[in-house]
Amino acid sequence: MNEMTKLTAKDFATDQEVRWCPGCGDYAVLKAVQRTMPELGVRPENTVFVSGIGCSSRFPYYMETYGFHTIHGRAPTFATGIKLANPELDVWIITGDGDALSIGGNHTMHVLRRNLDCQILLFNNEIYGLTKGQYSPTSRVGTRSPSTPFGSVDRPASPCAFALGSGARFVARGIDVNKHLPDVLKAAHSHKGAAFIEIFQNCIVYNDDVFAPFTAKENAGNQLWLKAGEPMLFANGTKGLTLDRDSLSVRVVDVADGDWQSAGVIVHNPKNKMIAHMLIDMPFGAFPMALGVIYEDPAPTFESAVMEQNAQASAGKKPDLQALVGKGQSWEVLKEPHAI
Repeated sequence: MNEMTKLTAKDFATDQEVRWCPGCGDYAVLKAVQRTMPELGVRPENTVFVSGIGCSSRFPYYMETYGFHTIHGRAPTFATGIKLANPELDVWIITGDGDALSIGGNHTMHVLRRNLDCQILLFNNEIYGLTKGQYSPTSRVGTRSPSTPFGSVDRPASPCAFALGSGARFVARGIDVNKHLPDVLKAAHSHKGAAFIEIFQNCIVYNDDVFAPFTAKENAGNQLWLKAGEPMLFANGTKGLTLDRDSLSVRVVDVADGDWQSAGVIVHNPKNKMIAHMLIDMPFGAFPMALGVIYEDPAPTFESAVMEQNAQASAGKKPDLQALVGKGQSWEVLKEPHAI
């Protein structure tokens, strides 16, 4: 494909039949990614989508790029190998709440800690959909499922809290059908390092409308979309968040006539990790759902450190395979061993 060819969403869509349940939120995420890719200026031949196991992990089949459908929870491991083999590739990890936070929790932690340059899209529907509706690490207390018929007693994991605690330098949230999702994807792609996005994704069969209290159109006022340098306002600008310095916590305040300064509404600074923790941990109901880029503070990437180390180790040396093979201890076989 000519480098000058202007691409469209169709150039990133395959001829494969998209096989998700009718009404699944995965369709919306797929379309958002396909529409966003041309705007990022990336090329299909330089792009790789890597997935583990789960409904969301069908994703690589539907992207006209390179793709790997790997094993349960291990997509970060494959992605690390791909990025180290060719750091110029644009690597995306597609995973679900079960894939990334149960069997893959260890792998997710390390790819974030190492800060591999990749985009991680975690589809969170708070249920195991592919295996027919068992409760997942993010399912809420009381969730009734085939594996918890009397209601789950597990306290759910928070994907963004997990990411931040693992050392992620970019943490964001989006909604499958929301118009702002492409903006979050663009921000993640422009970040140099591991960019983690939790996407609230509706499972219409096994966990329908679990996010409706803030995703439904009539409840859009419960969404707090964060933008760097802008006040934390929601509910059409009639409410905002302020910092209670005595308790070192955020609280909701009313905003009259758009005068957010007088109300003490704080301005979003994505580099403030303390505020990021507060935004992620806000209990929904008493607070809005924090969305958009919650935290971003770039740091050197894992693959750049590895490449630099390799360059330093090989500086001034000539490759000599024979010398390498003969280095160290060796043995000489003087006669054939006795037959047994």
